[in-house]
Amino acid sequence: MTIIQSLLFFAVSFAASIVGAICGIGGGVIIKPALDLFGWASVSTISFLSGCTVLAMSLYSVGRSMAAGEKTVELRTGTPLAVGAAAGGVAGRQLFTAVRAAAPDPDMVGGVQAVCLALITLLTLIYTLKKDRIRTRRVDSAALCLAIGLALGIMSSFLGIGGGPINLVVLFYFFSMDTKTAAANSLYIILFSQITSLLAALATHTVPDFPFHTLALMVMGGIGGGMAGRRLNRRLDGPAVDRLFAALMAVIIAVSVCNAWRYLRA
Repeated sequence: MTIIQSLLFFAVSFAASIVGAICGIGGGVIIKPALDLFGWASVSTISFLSGCTVLAMSLYSVGRSMAAGEKTVELRTGTPLAVGAAAGGVAGRQLFTAVRAAAPDPDMVGGVQAVCLALITLLTLIYTLKKDRIRTRRVDSAALCLAIGLALGIMSSFLGIGGGPINLVVLFYFFSMDTKTAAANSLYIILFSQITSLLAALATHTVPDFPFHTLALMVMGGIGGGMAGRRLNRRLDGPAVDRLFAALMAVIIAVSVCNAWRYLRA
C-alpha cells in the first residue's frame, strides 16, 4: 500500500470518526464500506483496520467522558449491554472467520457484509424517520440487556463496523434514551465489543497482514476525529444530530449497495 493510499485511509478515518463521535456510531460503519469501495486491501484487512480505528476512537471518547465526570452513560443498563457485546464481539469474529473459510471466493465475504449492512442501515433509517410515532420501552432486566448486547456485538464484529447505527435504534427503542444519551452509551458498548474482538483475533492468530504505518495513521485519525467530534457534539442539539444521522444512513446505504454489486458480480 502506497503512502498516498495510507494518507487517504487516514482522511477517511478522521472524517468518519468525527461523525461517529457526534452520532455515537463509532465511525466503523463509514470506514468499512468506504475503504471497501476503494478496493485497495482485502476484506479481512479492512475489517481489522476499521475495528482498531473504532476501538481507538471509542476508548478516547469514553475515557474523556468518564474523566470529566459526565453522567451520560447509564451504567445500570449500559454495563450488561457492554458485557453482552463483549461476548458477541468474540462470537462475531468467529463467525467472520468461519464464513471466510467456507467461501470459495474472498470477495463473497465482502459481498455478504455489504448486503447485510445495507439492509440493517435501511431498517435503521426507516425507524429513525418514524421514531416519533413509535412507542418505546424501558428494559431493566439484566439478562435481557445481556442478550441484546450479545446480538449487537455479533453483528458489529462480523460486519467490521464497530457498532454502527443499529446500536442507536436499540437504545432508542428498548431503553427510551434521547439522542445524546444513546450516543454516549453506544460508544460505551462499542468499546467493549471491539476490545474483545481484537483480543480474539490476537489469540486465534487471525490478524491479517497490513502495513503498520497504515494502522498508525488510521488510529491517529480515529483519535483526532473523536476529539473533534466530542467538541462538536456539545454544540449540536438533538434534532441536528438526528438530521446528520439520517443523512449519513442514506450515504451508507448507497455505498453498501455499490460494494455488494462490485463484490458479488466478480
